[in-house]
Amino acid sequence: MENVAGIFQRYEAVRQRLPVASFEGKTRNITSLLDITDEIDAFVFDAFGVLNVGDVPIPGAAARLDQLRALGCAIRILSNAASYNHDRAVEKFRNLGMTVAPDEIVTSRDATLPALAPGIWGCIAAPSDDLSDVPAKTVRLLDDPTDYASVDAFLFLSTEIWTPDRQGFLLKALERQPRPVVIANADLVAPREGGFTLEPGHFGHLLLDEGIPDVRFLGKPFSEVYEMVEASLPGTSTERIAMCGDTLHTDILGAAARGWRSVLVSRDGLFAGEYAPAYCLSSNIRPTWHLSRI
Repeated sequence: MENVAGIFQRYEAVRQRLPVASFEGKTRNITSLLDITDEIDAFVFDAFGVLNVGDVPIPGAAARLDQLRALGCAIRILSNAASYNHDRAVEKFRNLGMTVAPDEIVTSRDATLPALAPGIWGCIAAPSDDLSDVPAKTVRLLDDPTDYASVDAFLFLSTEIWTPDRQGFLLKALERQPRPVVIANADLVAPREGGFTLEPGHFGHLLLDEGIPDVRFLGKPFSEVYEMVEASLPGTSTERIAMCGDTLHTDILGAAARGWRSVLVSRDGLFAGEYAPAYCLSSNIRPTWHLSRI
């Protein structure tokens, strides 16, 4: 999956594993989120490709968040990033120059940790992740196959140091003894400064392709993270919430499945340099609105 067409085709290939959604009529082009503030009370933002690309903020994003708040709109950031805890997520956006309160951020890690059953969890995590917020005993999975055999379940948080050999250890361990696998980031890829990185969702779907039965995905497009955002916006009707994202099969599909409206942001993320409407037509995933940058 080295290019957009390949990534799109892979999302389509696993489409039957994603939520089912219906869509509004024809997508409308807008020039700014300010164009729709009379229709939307809460704007929910994906991170990569909408607010930042890797560690670089997208020009104008921080100012737009401030403008929307000044108009009385609620702001939430809904990220599939699961490789660091909530406090570090807040710190990351502040380091990007964005004024963000802790309760304005929901991550797939936030949704995952309460879903973990008791037992010993084999964790696939970044070296900098101390796993201190994981509410269970953990074993960090690296190159010792006996570790894969010793745990009760598997938690996939990050691909930072994941390798094909380690994926092979995981597959063999699951073939010998089926156990639950929780994928805390359902994305297949993420846009970075130098291209795309493979994310935990990619490896979770590879396990399903091999017949591993008990693989659970959390994060967009699955419902738990959207439910958490809704719970943080009491009294806001779903049709007055807009998900702003760069990826059709995660941001836009997941929002539509919850009855939210959606904005496809195409300049800096997955569809950078591509004609995004062609992918909407091919997939029949139709955002409510389309714009270049927020």
